[in-house]
Amino acid sequence: MPFPFELAVDPLTLAILAGVAFLAGFIDAIAGGGGLLTIPALLTAGLPPHLVLGTNKLCATFGSATASYTFYKRKLFDPKEWRFALLATLIGALLGASVAHWLPAAWLNQMLPVVVFGCGLYLLFSRTPVAPRITDQPIAKGRQWPHGLGLGFYDGVAGPGTGAFWTVSSLLLYPLDLLRASGVARSMNFVSNAAALAVFIIGGQVAWALGISMGVALMAGAFLGAHTAIHGGAKFIRPVFILVVLALTVRLAWQHWFGMA
Repeated sequence: MPFPFELAVDPLTLAILAGVAFLAGFIDAIAGGGGLLTIPALLTAGLPPHLVLGTNKLCATFGSATASYTFYKRKLFDPKEWRFALLATLIGALLGASVAHWLPAAWLNQMLPVVVFGCGLYLLFSRTPVAPRITDQPIAKGRQWPHGLGLGFYDGVAGPGTGAFWTVSSLLLYPLDLLRASGVARSMNFVSNAAALAVFIIGGQVAWALGISMGVALMAGAFLGAHTAIHGGAKFIRPVFILVVLALTVRLAWQHWFGMA
């Protein structure tokens, strides 16, 4: 069954949103936080909020699948060691996406800009904790259930900043170095993205042409960003980029909270 928005989307809007996704992937590979741009961009383009969440999950699944596979091939993530977190994240994301699917559109219109704005502030001012690499200590199994359920649920309901939250919390909870914590974050992010995407597909809340176009563009941007040497560029790009995201979400919040165009 065709989706109404896909019938109405014009080539210029499609090209602009694909360009935004490319920029998000490029910035994310250099400085992090790129995923914060796609949700406000889709909202600004006029998509209904449920369709925004579903289409964004399709777009995000492209990037997280590529990243998680890379960490797995480099032996920086062992699924057997994290099976409880994987299962908990899957369950949490399914529950979160189900809740989001049934939330009134008006609530989501008011909630999403606030969530993106809060995550942007966190990423702007936060510092990644430094953890020593400790390989002879086992990964705690009991912590994986609440960890995965909580972040999986959040990613299912909204999702901005989930990768950063996984990285920071994994450094704090487990004996990992930054590289392996990033491997955990990307792998769990893929699981929650895919699980939430399945819920939105069942609910008919995915604009396929738009999501695939943005997903391919995001992957291309991430590939170019990862292979681009920008000496010291992350220190400048990250705060400027997040400030742009914050300004965009302020506009969206003003529009949906106060009815101002």
